[in-house]
Amino acid sequence: MPSLQRKPVVVLSNNDGCIVSRTDEAKALGIGMAGPYFQFREQIEKNGVAVFSSNYHLYGDMSRRVMDTLRSLAPSVEVYSVDECFLDLTGIADEQLKEYGLFLKKTTEQWTGIPVSIGIAPTKVLSKVANRLAKKDKVGTSGVVLIHNEGTRHDALQRTAVEDIWGIGRAGAEKLHLYNIHNAWELSCMSEEWARKNLGGIVGVRLIKELNGIPCIDMKDPLTQKKMIATTRMFGKPVWELKELKEAVATYITRAAEKLRRQHGAAGHMHLFIVERDARRATTYAPTSRSASIQLPVATQMTHTLISYAMPLVTQLFEQGNRYIKAGVILSDIVPENSIQSSFFDTPPTDKEKKLMQAIDNINFSMRNDVLKFATAGIQKNWKMRQEKRSRRFTTRWDELYVVK
Repeated sequence: MPSLQRKPVVVLSNNDGCIVSRTDEAKALGIGMAGPYFQFREQIEKNGVAVFSSNYHLYGDMSRRVMDTLRSLAPSVEVYSVDECFLDLTGIADEQLKEYGLFLKKTTEQWTGIPVSIGIAPTKVLSKVANRLAKKDKVGTSGVVLIHNEGTRHDALQRTAVEDIWGIGRAGAEKLHLYNIHNAWELSCMSEEWARKNLGGIVGVRLIKELNGIPCIDMKDPLTQKKMIATTRMFGKPVWELKELKEAVATYITRAAEKLRRQHGAAGHMHLFIVERDARRATTYAPTSRSASIQLPVATQMTHTLISYAMPLVTQLFEQGNRYIKAGVILSDIVPENSIQSSFFDTPPTDKEKKLMQAIDNINFSMRNDVLKFATAGIQKNWKMRQEKRSRRFTTRWDELYVVK
């Protein structure tokens, strides 16, 4: 929102538990990343920091708009995550790369309102290094950093700690510190043989080469057909009753089945899990997970069929007296809907069932808020995830549009 520009803002995790994202202004106040919200509440209120719950509908839609914008400006785009992607800029002259990066940034921000930082380099790893430097100094770099020769590569790697290298992580950085390697430049000077022995074999060799400007990690084609579909959520409050647990699992199956039909697939295997904290053992804080699976007789995409197979599994996993804090469903063994193998005795879905699923999907997509649902999924849903500070879903709900006065 325009009113929040250059103001401290934090975003909370599921159930408003931890801080998972901060603006530069919030970082400057010393608000920690991944820390519990309650620990920083006093500091947040004292400094007038805006606090928001995670808003997945808004994030997903704005991410799609940014990626669509970039696809219209670059020949090849690999979406890496909801807020990150790689672009293939092959064919653009070296002397035009910085100018083109500024053009990409300006156009994306103008068309979507989302500020972006851009790193340009010969390899994916170096482009991640450049992107991080662009984020750290948005004013000095204008949001675009280019690594295009030995001088810029040496400078960028010297300014990048090993723990900030893509793919290293905290444990890997601690190991490298033992070898007196503290920044990306020092790591790039290590031999391939050393990397093969001490840095995970061929993965480490590729990393060393990428840091030295030798491309080893290719652009990937977008994965349009998922091999596995999962839906899992933390509950807004602990669930004690079997009825509520069944409602949650049925709701998650409904969502997974929608995704399955969207890619015209059918699942042959279903895996359920529930996470509990045993109230009878008060000293045991760590949650435990219990799971069950079923190989379906015939692959299906029908929500009601999947729910009918899942409910006995939930009953099997449930134990009276335990408090459940999370559940999830995973659909796998996915095949195209027109390639379902069935036996002589199986009853395939009728055209009426298929049209019913299509109608439900279309109505729920256009009207939102699960206007149509199976009774097993419940009505009140008191167990739903807490999002008490969620902003409006400005781009996906007619009744939540932003009003400009």
